[in-house]
Amino acid sequence: MSAVEDFVHVFEPATRPDAPTLLLLHGTGADEYDLLPLGRALAPGAALLSPRGRVDENGMNRWFRRLREGVFDVEDLIARTAELAGFVEAAVRAYDLDPKRIVVSGFSNGANTGAGLLLLHPGLVAGAVLLAAGAPLQGREPDPVDLSGTRVFLGNGTADPITTVDQGRLLAEQLRGRGASVRREEHPGGHQVPAPVLDRAREWFAGSDF
Repeated sequence: MSAVEDFVHVFEPATRPDAPTLLLLHGTGADEYDLLPLGRALAPGAALLSPRGRVDENGMNRWFRRLREGVFDVEDLIARTAELAGFVEAAVRAYDLDPKRIVVSGFSNGANTGAGLLLLHPGLVAGAVLLAAGAPLQGREPDPVDLSGTRVFLGNGTADPITTVDQGRLLAEQLRGRGASVRREEHPGGHQVPAPVLDRAREWFAGSDF
C-alpha cells in the first residue's frame, strides 16, 4: 500500500470550509514549492497537495523519463503515473480529503503527467487545469475509459516548440472522445503561462463548482 512518505511533498490545508484540493504537478527542473503560487491563484482557500517528481534527469526533477527532448518513455510514464495515483489515494486517507473534489493542475511535464492520470486512472480526480500539456501516450490510443463528469481546462501556446499546439489539440480530442468536458485556451506565445490564460483558468475554476 502506498504511503504519503513515498513522495517528498508539501500539504497546505484548506483555509475555507468545503474547499476542493488542488494536486499540483511541477514542470521539469522545479520542485514541490514551484506551483504553490499557481494553486493559490487558481483556487483561493483550497487545500494544496504538491509532491515532487521522483525521476532525476541530470539533476532536474521530473515525473517520468524521456528518451530525448519531446520523446517520452511511455512505459515509464505509465508506471510512474500509477505510483502517483497511489500517493494521491494515500494522501486522501492521511489528510482526510474528499476524493471526489480533487483537481490536478500541472505545467509542462507535470501537465503531461496530469493528463496521464486522467486517461490511465479515470475517477481519481474530478478535473484538471493542464498548462502546456500534450497527449501523454505518444503514438498509442488510450483505452476507451469513461471520463463523463470530468472537467478539464487546457492552455497551450501556438508557438510552443516543446509541446506543440497540435499535441494540445490531440489531448483535447482524446479527452472529449471519452466524455470529458474540455475548455481549450490557445495563446500566441510559447512554453509559458501568460497572465490572460491564468485569468481564464481562474474564472473557469470558479465556475466549475468543484
